[in-house]
Amino acid sequence: MFPEYRDLITRLKHNDRHFTQLFEKHHELDHKIQNIEAHVVPGTDLEVEVMKKEKLAIKDQIYAYLKRVESES
Repeated sequence: MFPEYRDLITRLKHNDRHFTQLFEKHHELDHKIQNIEAHVVPGTDLEVEVMKKEKLAIKDQIYAYLKRVESES
C-alpha cells in the first residue's frame, strides 16, 4: 500500500500511535476479508461488503494522513 510512502510509513509505524492504529486496523480487516473469501472462516457477502467499505475508508484516512505529514516536513 502506497509504495511511494514506504519510508514515511515505516517511520510513522514506529513513532505515531494514531497512524499505527489505522494501519493495524486496515491490515486486520484485510486479513478477515481474505479468510472469509477463502472460506477459512464463515461470513456472508454482506459482511465482506461492509468490511471492504470500512477498509477503503481507512485507506483514505491513511493516505490523507501521509499527505498531511509529508506537507509538514
